[in-house]
Amino acid sequence: MKKSNYILLIAVGLVVITAVAYMFTAAESPESYVEKIEKERERQFKFIRFNIESPLTEEQKRGFTKLTFYDINPAYKVKARLLPIENKKVREVPLTDGSKQRYIEHSFAEFELGGRTNKLLLLQAMDETDKRNFFLAFADATSAGETYGGGRYLNVRQDGKNSITLDFNLAFNPYCAYNPDYACPIPPKENLLEIALEAGEKNYKE
Repeated sequence: MKKSNYILLIAVGLVVITAVAYMFTAAESPESYVEKIEKERERQFKFIRFNIESPLTEEQKRGFTKLTFYDINPAYKVKARLLPIENKKVREVPLTDGSKQRYIEHSFAEFELGGRTNKLLLLQAMDETDKRNFFLAFADATSAGETYGGGRYLNVRQDGKNSITLDFNLAFNPYCAYNPDYACPIPPKENLLEIALEAGEKNYKE
């Protein structure tokens, strides 16, 4: 199996976990919210450290002790307006190895953060069976500094008729941040943000 396909495998798992864990976040206490984010980060660490499908080599695993994250900040969990694209097209998204992966350009998520209105393109896998699930690849002012230069990912799920929640505390690195042998989707030009999203996973350093 091509290594880029592993991205889709972990994406499916993350979507399911996120959907179940955060369905009722709006009614949660701040303490419960922080606890759930911490549990997800622990799950992510264990996957990278121990799972057979981890992008780390066996040599990397031996010296791997933690993932690095920004402090959990509820301000980076935002409710975005869902702006559907009327004439949906197939986008060939470039991967880091020069190949391409096909996604559907589904909609835009528009939200207020960093003192401005931001808009991100939501992509949908060609074989996605649940049409409420989307893939979001983005880069921001922290990219190539505190966070991975190739951008970060979110797997998001529509949770309202015309809205969707984007929780950047859950932003995670693509596999190629850990191992350049993997091929990862590059964020589309629409998703290069000027603001700094100081939330989620930081850059991996051996």
